[in-house]
Amino acid sequence: MTKYRRQALKEGMGTFCVGILRRICRNYPDLELYEAKCDEDHIHLLISIPPKWAISEAVNILKSNISNAMRRKFPFLDKVYDKRMGFWSDGYFVSTAGLDEEQIKKYIQRQGQEDCGQAKLEL
Repeated sequence: MTKYRRQALKEGMGTFCVGILRRICRNYPDLELYEAKCDEDHIHLLISIPPKWAISEAVNILKSNISNAMRRKFPFLDKVYDKRMGFWSDGYFVSTAGLDEEQIKKYIQRQGQEDCGQAKLEL
């Protein structure tokens, strides 16, 4: 989630952000990105993190690399977000996918289409 839930990930910025995620995962082959979609103030990911990694380590790699790339590509972000405070909020939500992986993929793909709360998952 972006700091202060600012709607910074609109259209082109969100697309750029997903591209950066894909590039990060190519540089860290242990991270497998299956699905990613930006809403205006947050990102939904379906990603595989190996057991040898701490989830917080993977999240830190993703957040810091995305933030740095976004600031380079969109310099106006330095005026909106204090460098010391960061682009992303401190927290994140993580859940395991298990047997529901296909439903989670569909939910992520529909981000922005049904988002007035949570999109309904088809069971």
